[in-house]
Formats: sequence, C-alpha cells, structure tokens
Amino acid sequence: MSFFKKLKESIAAKTEAVTNVFKEGLSKTSSALVGKVQDLITRRKKIDEEFYEELEEILIGADVGVNTVMNLIEDLRAEVKKRKIEEAAELQPILSEKLVELLRGDANNGLAMNDAGITVILFVGVNGVGKTTTIGKLAHRFKQQGKKVLLAAGDTFRAGAIEQLEVWGQRVGVEVIKQQAGSDPAAVMYDAVHAAKQRGVDVLLCDTAGRLQNKSNLMEELNKIYRVIGREIPDAPHEVLMVLDATTGQNALSQARLFGEKSGVTGLVLTKLDGTAKGGIVVAIRQELNLPVKFVGLGEKMDDLQEFDSEQFVHALFAGLIQDAETRDNEAERKE
Repeated sequence: MSFFKKLKESIAAKTEAVTNVFKEGLSKTSSALVGKVQDLITRRKKIDEEFYEELEEILIGADVGVNTVMNLIEDLRAEVKKRKIEEAAELQPILSEKLVELLRGDANNGLAMNDAGITVILFVGVNGVGKTTTIGKLAHRFKQQGKKVLLAAGDTFRAGAIEQLEVWGQRVGVEVIKQQAGSDPAAVMYDAVHAAKQRGVDVLLCDTAGRLQNKSNLMEELNKIYRVIGREIPDAPHEVLMVLDATTGQNALSQARLFGEKSGVTGLVLTKLDGTAKGGIVVAIRQELNLPVKFVGLGEKMDDLQEFDSEQFVHALFAGLIQDAETRDNEAERKE
C-alpha cells in the first residue's frame, strides 16, 4: 500500500471536521511548500545535484530550519541510493513519510492531567503571540468536555492584559481570578489556587507576563509562581505551555530557546498557522528543541485550536498529492 493511502487510512477514523480545520488552516503552507515541490518534480524529472539544491531552498524557504533540512536531504539521498530511485516523482511519498517521522518524535502530545485533583496549566510567551486567546480557547475546550475551569490573570504587568482575559472569561463563561494591575503575580496565583480548591475546579489556567527584555526578573517571577503553586498543589504546575506565533518563523524558534532553557516549558502551542506560508517552522521547532507541540491555532473560531497531530498535519499539507495518488490508483484498478 502506498504511503499516501496509508496516511489517509490512518486518519480516516478521526472526525472529518478536524481534518478540514487542518486542511484549511494549512492551505498557505501547503501551496508554498508542496506546490513548489510539485513544480520542482514536474520540471526536473531526474534526481541530480541541482534537484537536491532546489529542494533544499524550498524547505528552508518554508522555515523548516537549516539543520533539519540538511539532515532531511541526507536521509533522502540515502533512501534514493538504497531503493535505487531515479524518477523525481517517486520521492514525494518518501519526503512525506520523513516529515511525519520528524514531527512525531518520541514525546507525548497529550496534556499531562492531574487525576487526583486540580490540573494547573501555566502559559508563558512574549506579548502579542496570542497567549490570552489560547487560554480562552483552551478554557472553552475543557468546558465542552464537561470540566469546571478557572482562569488566573497573572500578567499584571501589561496594561489591558487583565481586561483581555476577562473578556475571554465572559465569552466562555468562566470566572477569572485577578488583582489590580501592577500586583504581585504570585499573589494572584495564591488566590487562584485557593479559589480553585474551594469551588471544586478541575482545571486552572494561569496567564503570566511576557516580557523578554527583562529576562532575569521574569525568571525570578516565574520561579516564585512555581513555588506558590507547588506548595498548595503538589506536582503543580502539571504543564507549562509556551505560546509561539507561527507567523514570526525563525524568531519563534529563538523565543522558544530563550524561554525553554530556564522556564521549565513542557510543551508548545503554535498560533496563527493559518496566517503563514511558513508552517514548516513546526518541523524546525519539533526537531531543534525536542519539545512536543501540544496545540496548533488554525483559525479565528473558538474551535480552531486543535490538538497537534503529526499525521493530520502532513495529510493537510499533501492533500492535493493524496487526491492525485487516489485518482491514479483508481485508474490503474479500472484498467486491470
């Protein structure tokens, strides 16, 4: 069975709605990456040095990351030799297969939930990446699952951050624990944890300040938050999710490195993937940081924050090719 057929079958059990969200959300990246790969394969029938060079440029242009691209090209060269491939068209399914492997990794994409009580999820990331929106959408998701949710407005530094979280709280129907702007974020977390205990909350989602220019203060602040939460709920926070804006490409990777080193990040959320042709950044981040991508933002709607699924991601990118492969298979069957 061809790789594309296997990929289609592996996601057949998943809901069509989710598959469509991935397809629509990744249409720009699909056009930029897969469209150019298809064009390359059509123009250059044979696999030679110039073919590899062009493929390298296309992948780097989609922000797959230089190191990752070099390794990927080496792998493709080895496969071409091993399978004695001469036609460029035969390389498409192999490239897709390699991308699934790179994205899947060993890490678990699911959220670590606390079965014994309140699950505390902390959100970190610089201003403007869509942190508050992500918290709101995740609160909505948990509510849909029948969980009782509470929000903590821990970004007391940025003007308007508390109000922004409150707007989301009202929209989703979830209470927000807050203090005045300029208050100690750790004090907000203390209040939030106590409120969560009193109200029998299942999930506490905590916003934090996102200022990189004052990094040492920020890390001290985060450590204090960890201590306060950990004292009240052992093993908390259960997840520290770093929110990154996919449209910033390599800049998102730099932010993840800066934050990830010291802030105990356990997973990533990539927002605004629908607004960029450089969705390859998911591959670069997954490879270079060895952190699981837990969620991806694929649109403006409340349900457009989706759990990351490597097979759905690659299926959405190569949707056009999968359709072509199906047509060819059907024609071959008819001729037989």
